[in-house]
Amino acid sequence: MADDELEERRAESRRPIELKVEYKRLNTFFADYTKNISRGGTFIKTRRPLPIGTEFLFKLFVPGRADPLTIHGEVQRIVSGIDVDNDGDPDEGMAIRFVYREGDPQAEIARIVEGLMTDSLGPRLFGRLMELQKRKG
Repeated sequence: MADDELEERRAESRRPIELKVEYKRLNTFFADYTKNISRGGTFIKTRRPLPIGTEFLFKLFVPGRADPLTIHGEVQRIVSGIDVDNDGDPDEGMAIRFVYREGDPQAEIARIVEGLMTDSLGPRLFGRLMELQKRKG
């Protein structure tokens, strides 16, 4: 897939960040790490991806928070070993879109994710990125 096609599919800009995530598949618990994050979702590095379309609940461990964020997500895309060779991306895993249910702390999650992005980029670059994102949207 061309880079411009991939960017068109993404509604939000992603920033590289590694955070621990935990989720359950059937009766097995998994602990993996994110590769990047945006206000709309994340990429979880794993060799055991859930099937595309799977909705699941995961915990995102954020530095400085006593409790992890619990977020509903849906698997949008899987990157396998075959894709890794073609895309030059060294990490296998699954692209996750955040899914908000009634009662989910959407504003809190967005605020925390924006804080993580600001920490990763610095406030000036983050502000410019968000401005560009508004113009695209």
